[in-house]
Amino acid sequence: MNQPAKLNADSLGIVESVIMGIAGTAPAYSIEITTSTIIGTAGTLSPASILVCGLIMFGIAYAFINMNRALASAGTSYSWVSMVFGRALGFFAGWALLVLCCVFMVSAMIPAANATLLIFDRPRMNNVHYVTLIAAGWLTFVSAVVVKGIKLTSYVQVLMTLVEGVILLVIIVASFFMFPHAPQHPFSLAWFSPFAFSPKLFANGALVAIFFFYGWDVTMNLSEETRDSNHTPGRAAFWSMVFLMVFFLVFITITLLGLSDSEIQHYNTNIIFAIAEKLFGPTWGYVSIIAVLLSTVGTVETQMLQFTRTLFAKSRDGALHQRYARLHPRWQTPHIAIFFIWITGLVLLFVSSYLPTINIILQDSITAIGFQICFYLGLTGFACGWYYRQTLGEGVWRAVTHVIWPVASGCFLFFIALYSIPTFDWVTNLVGMGGIAIGAIPLALNRRRIWAAQPN
Repeated sequence: MNQPAKLNADSLGIVESVIMGIAGTAPAYSIEITTSTIIGTAGTLSPASILVCGLIMFGIAYAFINMNRALASAGTSYSWVSMVFGRALGFFAGWALLVLCCVFMVSAMIPAANATLLIFDRPRMNNVHYVTLIAAGWLTFVSAVVVKGIKLTSYVQVLMTLVEGVILLVIIVASFFMFPHAPQHPFSLAWFSPFAFSPKLFANGALVAIFFFYGWDVTMNLSEETRDSNHTPGRAAFWSMVFLMVFFLVFITITLLGLSDSEIQHYNTNIIFAIAEKLFGPTWGYVSIIAVLLSTVGTVETQMLQFTRTLFAKSRDGALHQRYARLHPRWQTPHIAIFFIWITGLVLLFVSSYLPTINIILQDSITAIGFQICFYLGLTGFACGWYYRQTLGEGVWRAVTHVIWPVASGCFLFFIALYSIPTFDWVTNLVGMGGIAIGAIPLALNRRRIWAAQPN
């Protein structure tokens, strides 16, 4: 009998794992793309939205930490939900992650290409063919790095994240020296109060705020390649979440202090550029774009890791074709899975450049993947609560972190997902819910293949 494929164990330490978790959420990219939307939705209560959703995500983080201690697996949500609730529901949890990773990677390549042309060849920024070619180039670069092994991937990620971090740190420090003297929005502690919301305003703000925290769980997808696989990824996830919550709270506060409502609306998806330009002039505005570019490329890299490791785990278990579980003999990476997402990404990129309707679907899918995020993270929260349900009598803190907090967070995420359905147009709902539902096809095909292979 063939031994199951094993990834390159003990490759990552705690520092690399933490940086992977931070990069997975793409701090600069998230701020740049989403800040104007959340401020437009929640106004000066945006920091409170970030704070509340961060606490909700900590419940999910504890679910991941606890389930990883029970079973360290590259499949994360797929493996844990399968273990607790059965393979069918586990399949859909993993499928939702596969779909949203694929769509997000391709969608994120467009802003990466735009940022590249903004720095090096601004007149061609609006040329769809140049944008597509640059996006394809970045996707190819990231795929080549990921296929060459987790150590090279981590080194590249550490370098990009450090450069991004230095640029953002300079902007943050300068902002606290300059903006409080003449704030565009007078500072108030009420900005951070979760009790100042109306129910509708809270739900609308949460729909946006939840996107800020997506991606930190890549640390768990890399658990089989991390030293002390049952504990180090969990510690990394915890500290990643602490850093991200503080960072997002600080930068949203800076934005409210430094930019007026009209400026936020005007700059829209160029918030960091606007702040840097206001602080230091046009040159630093362009330097800030480098941070956004590195953040975008970094999150695409972590998304590719999540996609390929989940696909690898599902294939290794027989839930999908076993070709995706094959490892490169030298680099110990799931090279066929990486090749698959690279080809899929290139096809979607080039099709979207010629068919405007496809391009619109890709743009709408950034919103639609929020439904898929809530689905697989919420299921993980429920799986943790059910798996550890017997710990309710083993002390308050253990009951809270193993059952109550994860389950409450899962309920919140499912509420947000259901609440969002009437607010989406039909295309967004089709991508969001249809992307999950279409998983029934490979599930049915796989079941028939397994049953046919079983002896009578």
